[in-house]
Amino acid sequence: MNTLPWILGSLIVGFLLGLVPMWIQSRQSSKSFSEATDQSDLARTQSALALTRVEQQLNLARMQNMLASAAIDARRGDYESARQSASSFFTSLRAETNKGDDSSLSQAQKAAVEPSFILRDEIISLLARNDPASTERLSDLYVSFREVLLGQRPMPSQADGRGEASDDGRSVAANGK
Repeated sequence: MNTLPWILGSLIVGFLLGLVPMWIQSRQSSKSFSEATDQSDLARTQSALALTRVEQQLNLARMQNMLASAAIDARRGDYESARQSASSFFTSLRAETNKGDDSSLSQAQKAAVEPSFILRDEIISLLARNDPASTERLSDLYVSFREVLLGQRPMPSQADGRGEASDDGRSVAANGK
């Protein structure tokens, strides 16, 4: 009977000698898995941010394309297509400025494009009346919008005179067109 405690003790020691390395290995594996999961989450987050940035750039490119299309259509005399493109541009631009922090535009860009909404009704009206003056307004607006996207110069405002007179110098509101 004296040997039974030694046998039990030996079994317990043998069990622990087998258990401890397995426990250490399991713990290291869990730590490695946790680190890999963290890296994967970081990579996913970076990918999502990159995708969001690409989508924002694509959205700005679409708006620029709409405005360019309106200017080209107006120059070609296709005023209805130009009106539709210009209207889509202004609608998209308004939606973009209303997005808040999710906007593709910075706060400075939002402030710079705000005066362009003053010109919206005038440009749409000129296009609806097939007025050739709309061509120059759209071209100026396109150049200004592109410059805002590149961070160079603000959008034209009605105060700079572009929104007040047609090409022949008469006030748009006064000539009734």
